[in-house]
Amino acid sequence: MIITQTPLRISLLGGNTDFREYFEKYGGAVLTTTIDKYVYCIVKKRFDNQIWINYSIKEIVNNVKDIKHDLVKEAMKLVGVQSGIEITFLSDVPSEGSGLGSSSAVTIGILNALHHYKNENVTAGQLAEEACKIEIDILKKPIGVQDQYAVAFGGFNLIEFGEKITLNPINPFFLQDYLMLLYTGITRKADDILSKMKLNKKILDATKKLAYAGYDPNINYEDFGKLLNDYWNLKIKLNNHVTNNTIDKMYVRALEAGALGGKIVGAGGGGFLLLVVPLNKRNAVSNELGLKELSFNFSNFGSKVIFDIKT
Repeated sequence: MIITQTPLRISLLGGNTDFREYFEKYGGAVLTTTIDKYVYCIVKKRFDNQIWINYSIKEIVNNVKDIKHDLVKEAMKLVGVQSGIEITFLSDVPSEGSGLGSSSAVTIGILNALHHYKNENVTAGQLAEEACKIEIDILKKPIGVQDQYAVAFGGFNLIEFGEKITLNPINPFFLQDYLMLLYTGITRKADDILSKMKLNKKILDATKKLAYAGYDPNINYEDFGKLLNDYWNLKIKLNNHVTNNTIDKMYVRALEAGALGGKIVGAGGGGFLLLVVPLNKRNAVSNELGLKELSFNFSNFGSKVIFDIKT
């Protein structure tokens, strides 16, 4: 039995500059961090030759091609596991539409588990590359590449995209206590939101500058809140489907209650609302919005095997 633990992530600044259509021409940069909320993947050999997959539904099939879970199907095909296996997923937060990179965490987690199941050594870089191949090249998802690298490597990083992909770590001590993550109760599919985005070089150039501004080791939380607010406004200009009247009203009320800035995490349209809030305003913001808060800490590691016993 193999169990992998893969962190979820919060994308902070620079989102959408990680799309190949942009960064292969102009270079991209994203400020992102993993958090101590995880997707767990359990892989166990079966006595028979069936394939069992347990997530929000249960699949029992005899052939990989009959698997409905596309990420699992393509991961098994890529690694070369054909039969006689049971795969189970568990998650600390709702896995669909959260905006916390759960799809890539699932892909990275299953790839990591399957490689170890076959006694194959695998690096974080290889996991990220294989996840990008599955999600973007094979399944044609309209997404960027930041999530795969963020959750494979882990930590608080400025990730630069270009001819090569570079992770630049930073100590986010100035920020941890001032972030609030609130669940809007609105679910959406990231693919639906991202497919409506039109890549605009001028807006993406401005978005990239914000990522570098947030990487400044001398920045304080007040200035970071302003950067998030600026980024959110740029994100709306890039794709007005990232928000709606309900989210707009939540955000305005949060600012009026004392938040300094924020954004919907991930593709937008729902999921979690991230806010920068002074300590003396947290209760006011919480009471004003009445949304369930997800308490979290930053995580310093990427996907890893936490249990490995051969049976």
